[in-house]
Amino acid sequence: MNTESLLQRLDLGEDQDVEFKLAEGGLPKSLWETISAFANTEGGTVVLGVAEKGETHEIVGVRSPGKLIKAFWDGHNNPQKFSPAICTERDVQLVPIDGRELLLIRVRRAARAQRPVFVNGNPLTGTFKRNFEGDYHCTEAEVRQMLRDASDEPQDGMLLEGFGLEDLDAESLKAYRNRFASHEPDHPFLALDDRALIERLGGWRRERVGGRAGLTLAGLLMFGSERSLLDALPHYHLDYQEQLSADPEQRWSHRITVDGKWAPNLFNFYYRVYPRLVEGLDVPFKLDPQATRIAETHVHEALREALVNTLIHADHQSSRPITVIKRQDAFVFVNPGRLRIPREALYQGGVSDPRNPNVQKMFQMLGLGEKAGSGFQKILRAWREQHWMIPLVAEDPSLEMTRVWLPLASMIPGDVEQELRAIVGEAYRGLDELGRVILMLAHRFDEIGNADIQPYRAEHPREIGVRLRQFVDAGWLEKSGHGRGTRYRWPRQHLGDLFAPATPVGEGSEHSAASSEQSTADSEHLKADSEHLSSEQEARLAALAAPMRKLGKVSNKAQAEQVILALCSQQWLALRTLARLLDRAPDSLRNHYINPMLRDGRLRARVPGTPNHPGQAYKTNE
Repeated sequence: MNTESLLQRLDLGEDQDVEFKLAEGGLPKSLWETISAFANTEGGTVVLGVAEKGETHEIVGVRSPGKLIKAFWDGHNNPQKFSPAICTERDVQLVPIDGRELLLIRVRRAARAQRPVFVNGNPLTGTFKRNFEGDYHCTEAEVRQMLRDASDEPQDGMLLEGFGLEDLDAESLKAYRNRFASHEPDHPFLALDDRALIERLGGWRRERVGGRAGLTLAGLLMFGSERSLLDALPHYHLDYQEQLSADPEQRWSHRITVDGKWAPNLFNFYYRVYPRLVEGLDVPFKLDPQATRIAETHVHEALREALVNTLIHADHQSSRPITVIKRQDAFVFVNPGRLRIPREALYQGGVSDPRNPNVQKMFQMLGLGEKAGSGFQKILRAWREQHWMIPLVAEDPSLEMTRVWLPLASMIPGDVEQELRAIVGEAYRGLDELGRVILMLAHRFDEIGNADIQPYRAEHPREIGVRLRQFVDAGWLEKSGHGRGTRYRWPRQHLGDLFAPATPVGEGSEHSAASSEQSTADSEHLKADSEHLSSEQEARLAALAAPMRKLGKVSNKAQAEQVILALCSQQWLALRTLARLLDRAPDSLRNHYINPMLRDGRLRARVPGTPNHPGQAYKTNE
């Protein structure tokens, strides 16, 4: 964090990823709790040497920074105080500001094997998480979930005391054999009896040390009966919903859940849900080299991967359910547990770290699921082929959940474009591709953050952040939270004061000739609206502009700015109109007055982010 960005954060205050502390008498006692919270959530920066005074923050600096840094490293490397050690030397730096020094401690998000990061030697009582600007104790369930993820032992390899083959559903196991034989008719596993088959698949295990043997969690998950599943996993829940009705009062039109009517193991859930997921998908007429019709597309394959991935990557010991939703505009897969690899690695492919490798193997024996980290790449390929929006993968650290959203929509289809135009008006025509993608994502995903936009665009996150703030200022997006926890959502009601009603859009993304002509007329009207002033308006504005117009060279910039603010106080005025009224060159007026007042918020632009838009004009901010 450089000096400029630090000063900006001081103005904004604390948030999801920044914490200010005084450190007047040494290291604050709450420092280690904050570092634990940052590490267990999304990372952040602790700034020592800042005093909080009401709603503002004042730089006071730190005394004896050398001693402070030594005290930090002493505590950081003491496992009884803080564990595990996660910071490096480059994460701790002194920053001079206004003759004082601030101590910055950068905390990175802890890797799976490092969590939980805790204080005072006890993970169950000393683990914290970050929620907006506060540090909160993690519950025991959250800590145990982190501990399960930190272990290199497969979660589904756990032996279940008191469970045996009698806890499995015989019909499920028989159906599995039949599908296995259909996929691999000559596989040697098929000659084994049930227990030997389950053992080869990882559903039955004998410990090398101690000799204990029995059913594993994987075996129960894949083939278990309902009562046995709930005895072993009291919070076990699977939920498939079809939300296809336009009636808002109808929550779903079809549902598959744990209801006592079937054996709700993972094998049965997959084969009940998958046919309904792909029902209604268009299947083009294609022949394979043997002249046999190909009945599937890459979209079918992608939905198989998404469903299997949800089941094999879930933390089945969590209290959260697995949820699969089929909507008219998207498929949504939600499973308990956060990503075990960085999200960037997921999009790039080639890395796999399943929670339940034995369950993964059981599905792979049926030809389902990829092991080499290419499953999500197949999903991306299918969605690109259809020119649909890129799938969104999002984590909810507060709930320890992961959501995969597969939208069934082109990047900006006609109906979405029409709604975008209804909100931003004719300014939509002047938006660049980044602006349109941001608005479209907010429309499709309900709410987004900066990181959710990055997979779609090559721009730097800082540039994306600037554009998001511009759209909030314009009223096109609503903002909640701060820092990396900031979320943006579609406005709850359309704003009618930005432009005249939007140009209608037809069924497709192309405009009709008539709508194009109307759009051109609207644009020409926008160009002229500030020039066609009534005589009364012209006289009033000329009187306001007179003090600045009479001066050849402006010596009092503040006075000139007040004149411009007065001119723009009651109506939108274009740059050329302001230049004419003030007898100034447009470029000089823009560079010396308009742009600085836009940056500090005294003026607002009618078309944010597009200075040269033909309808651009300016108005004083209330």
